[in-house]
Amino acid sequence: MAPKKKLNVMVADDEAHVRKLITTILKTMNCEIVAEAGDGRKAVELFYEHNPHMLLLDINMPIKSGKQALGEIKKTFPNAFIIMLTSLTDKETVEDCIALGATGFIRKDLPIDEMREVIKKTWTAYRRSLHA
Repeated sequence: MAPKKKLNVMVADDEAHVRKLITTILKTMNCEIVAEAGDGRKAVELFYEHNPHMLLLDINMPIKSGKQALGEIKKTFPNAFIIMLTSLTDKETVEDCIALGATGFIRKDLPIDEMREVIKKTWTAYRRSLHA
């Protein structure tokens, strides 16, 4: 049996320690980290360059916000799979990001096991929706 193909994943967060945590979690899930960005503009550039299967994108970033980056990416790549990373969960922010095309949300303060589970469940639901 052939080994399961790794998911190409990109992580965008302005805090290096958060990027490190998220990439460590993703690597335990058999994901290949293809790019990391520390601001929204770089996130858009790297997404266009690498076109990853999944992007974990922080909402609050310098130069260009995560919401702005999300909107820009979704215009060109309407099927892009993007999970927003946030320490904010106010209803308006969540609704704005969903309206712009975010597939899901992860709070940065979730325990690692829960974070891993949210990523798995969101990815599975997304894959099912593509084949529905």
